[in-house]
Amino acid sequence: MKINIAIDGPSAAGKSTIAKRLATLLGYVHLDTGAMYRCTALKCVRTGIALDDEDAVCEMLKETEIVLTPEGGVYLDGEDVSLAIRADEISMAASKVSALKRVRSDLVARQQEMAKAGGFIMDGRDIGTVVLKDAEVKIFMTASAEARAERRYRQNLEKGIETSDIETIAEEIRQRDYDDTHRANSPLRKADDAVEIDTSYMTIEEVVEKIHSLALPFLEKEETDA
Repeated sequence: MKINIAIDGPSAAGKSTIAKRLATLLGYVHLDTGAMYRCTALKCVRTGIALDDEDAVCEMLKETEIVLTPEGGVYLDGEDVSLAIRADEISMAASKVSALKRVRSDLVARQQEMAKAGGFIMDGRDIGTVVLKDAEVKIFMTASAEARAERRYRQNLEKGIETSDIETIAEEIRQRDYDDTHRANSPLRKADDAVEIDTSYMTIEEVVEKIHSLALPFLEKEETDA
């Protein structure tokens, strides 16, 4: 049976980029769980639902379909929102809805159901601590706020997403870090058995190779068992 790999860390640490590369390398499926919270936030913003109205958000989710494709596409009720959910406004809104306990319960249940078969790489804020507690490989990726702001700025420009300047993005990242680590429900924290990787001065290839080396013993066993 294939293993699961959990990648946690703060906003803009490069989790999704690394997870996608690893998934391609290993022939696994990448599930960007943060995209599910972004979809929830996007729909709230579009429909005028208050981000702190837990009852209203949960009712909305009952009629909401979120699909993450193996190719990295994100679909909200049949609409491709892969770019729309990356706007800075939605990033901050996602942090707010992700603090709601019943919203997390709903989305975590969906994520756990997806991962039952194995062969998934999930990234988010509470994968190793809540969603996939039994993941064979757990990574906690981090980087300085300045390094993350520069990456987010470049990504936004490359994708044609309206963006703030680097200093503003860095301040928003610090605020989101505070919100994510201080929320009452599933706060961002490193799992006891996770390996921390500071990616501030690492290339994408170096990070992928590091995680691949950590997963290799499990992958070799996987091949033997097969």
